[in-house]
Amino acid sequence: METLFWIFVPGFAAAATGVLAWFVMQARMEVALAGLREELAESRGALHAEKKAMAGSLETALHAAEETARRQAFDRFLTELRVEQRHYTRENRMMVPARTTLVLQERMFFRNIPLSDWIEHEVPLDDAADVNRLMRDMTIFDNEVVSITDLPRPKKALA
Repeated sequence: METLFWIFVPGFAAAATGVLAWFVMQARMEVALAGLREELAESRGALHAEKKAMAGSLETALHAAEETARRQAFDRFLTELRVEQRHYTRENRMMVPARTTLVLQERMFFRNIPLSDWIEHEVPLDDAADVNRLMRDMTIFDNEVVSITDLPRPKKALA
C-alpha cells in the first residue's frame, strides 16, 4: 500500500498543480481581456464624440452653404428687377385757364415679364416747376430701393 501511495501522490500533486496553473492562467486572461475591453470602450467613446462633432460641423457647414446659395439667388433676383417709367405733360383746355399736369407712369419688370400694371400719377404743373424733381418725388418704384447693386458691400479681409 505504501508503494501505491508513493505512485499516486506525485500524480495527484501533478494534477493539483495543473488545475492550480489553469486557474491562475484563467485569471490572468480575464485581467488582460478586461484591459482590452477598457481600451475598446475608450476608443469607441472617442470615435463617437468625434463623429458627433463632425456631424455638428457638417450640419453647420451645410446650413451656411444653403444660406449663401439662398442669398446669392435673392441678389440675382433683385438685380433682374427693373422699373420702366414714362412721363408726359397733359393740357386740359376745358377749363378757362388751361391747366397743365405732369403724368408719370411706371411699372416693374422681372426680366421681360411685367410684375405690375402701369401706375399713373398726375400732378398739376406750375410754370416754374422742376419736372425732374417732381418725377423723383412722385415715383413709387424708386430705383435706389429696387436695385441693391449700388449698396456698399463689406469687404472681406484677405487671409
